[in-house]
Amino acid sequence: MKKSCIVAFLLFFASLVSAVMPAGDVSAEETAIAFPVEGKRAMVVTGQELATKEALGVLRKGGNAVDAAVTAAFVMAVTLPRAGNIGGGGFMLIHNAATKEVIALDFWQKAPAAASRAMFVRDGKADAKLSRESYIAVAVPGTVAGLAFALRTYGTMSLGKAMGPAIRYAEKGFVMSAGLSSDIRSYERLLKARPGSAGIFFKPSGGYYEAGDLFVQKDLARTLKAIAKGGPDVFYRGDIAARIARQMKENSGLVMKEDLAAYAPVVRRPVHTTYRGHDVYSMYPPSSGGVCIAQALNILERFDVARAGHNSAAGIHLIAEASKRAFADLFVYAGDPDAVAIPVKGLTSKAYGAKLAAGIDPARATPSSQIRSGEAKVYEKDETTHFSIVDGQGNAVSATYTLNGNFGSGIVVDGAGFLLNNEMDNFNSDPGKPDSAGIIESEANAIAPNKRMITAMAPTMVFREGKLRLVTGSPGSSRIISTVLQVVLNVIDHKMNIQEAVNAPKVHHEWMPDELRVEKGISPDTVKMLGQMGHNVVLRGPMGSATSVLIDPATGKRYGAVDPRREGLAMGY
Repeated sequence: MKKSCIVAFLLFFASLVSAVMPAGDVSAEETAIAFPVEGKRAMVVTGQELATKEALGVLRKGGNAVDAAVTAAFVMAVTLPRAGNIGGGGFMLIHNAATKEVIALDFWQKAPAAASRAMFVRDGKADAKLSRESYIAVAVPGTVAGLAFALRTYGTMSLGKAMGPAIRYAEKGFVMSAGLSSDIRSYERLLKARPGSAGIFFKPSGGYYEAGDLFVQKDLARTLKAIAKGGPDVFYRGDIAARIARQMKENSGLVMKEDLAAYAPVVRRPVHTTYRGHDVYSMYPPSSGGVCIAQALNILERFDVARAGHNSAAGIHLIAEASKRAFADLFVYAGDPDAVAIPVKGLTSKAYGAKLAAGIDPARATPSSQIRSGEAKVYEKDETTHFSIVDGQGNAVSATYTLNGNFGSGIVVDGAGFLLNNEMDNFNSDPGKPDSAGIIESEANAIAPNKRMITAMAPTMVFREGKLRLVTGSPGSSRIISTVLQVVLNVIDHKMNIQEAVNAPKVHHEWMPDELRVEKGISPDTVKMLGQMGHNVVLRGPMGSATSVLIDPATGKRYGAVDPRREGLAMGY
């Protein structure tokens, strides 16, 4: 049988299934194999149990989604130290139900003023250890400024009240989970490299904290109390800033008092596109995820994704081909919009999506070596964690924040009890030269003073006829983009409930290297067919963790789904 015939048969079979079992003939409950958590008024889904419980408590007491988000984020800075943080940064998408606005808040990290283009290059080659585990790997943190700004501008609570639960867990302690204990063991080398981190994450004897042990962080408690009382100025201009700057100077780091004092979050317009009658909003650069997802959706809208079938060879092929083309553009154009010109309108335009779609062969994979970044300007006209929250008024928050690597740089601020990021590693360390995957690193993401580095983060919201339908996002490096994209496709095209959409096996292709990554659960027959179509299919571990909320437009009920790939909790009322 010819390979083209195989694909044709798959599409034909999918059409037969849809003809025999029309979507309207059976209820979602009758066909569902996984069920989300239901809430009539509000829903919180985070990657950490205590954060979810405390955020839901805020909503029950009359706080809004932003109040709950800030509470959850500070709690995770205590209870999920590998990713939750006050020494990192992130992005927050906010839906204001009263004004019907979607706000994109950028509290991402940025390079210090002393940063330089070749700061990680040694003997003509980028040194990964320098960019990940040294003091010069640390970027100016944005979390405290961003959360305080969000609360002051869009929330209803005082900073002290929102931070209360986090302070309590740091000062009084919390019961260590099996997951956190395992995370610490996995990163023992990094965390024991310096006395500051070793003194927090290991017992005085040097032994491990086990699941069930009380984990107390007195230094972090004092820091959080100071921020709660004095606001972000304490962190960026006061005692905490002085501690950071002093430690940096003593260890040849680059973040100085002036860098901290000059930091400010930025309100940006969200990336927007439409997909089969839905409005999709995501984060604006320097988060590259929103643009990439919008571009992929614009390509896929030209194909009958539903008829191709969920996780069929034909369906996965379309996702892979769209992803290749979106990622090829990402590697060229992605950067800090305040430092470089990014043709966002062109990249996310329907005309550009149609042009890229026209180059896809439904029966055969295009080798990545034959795909180059398109001329988007022609169309130009004018280890991370995520949480999703919807309150009783319809306000919503989709937020992703991080230290970059698990436990960031592994560097703890002396006497302050919190970890610093290693986000400088997200810059292209040696632009113009190929990286380990053979990609020529783009000038758009070259290191420069006071510049924001790119990231794949993609907090996302979907609306239908003006009504909020979906709030989602994920950790997972470049796999964030694929995870969020497929959750959206699973809900819109494949009519899944949100737990099914989140649970479903994911696939990922980021152009280079030319490999189609698939999770366990994809049929071996499907993998074989994809290989016959020209894909280099490789089995990889779990991808992403899409904490998500789906709203029923008819009843207003909120349905929450925590991703089984990682720890977390969904709760509603």
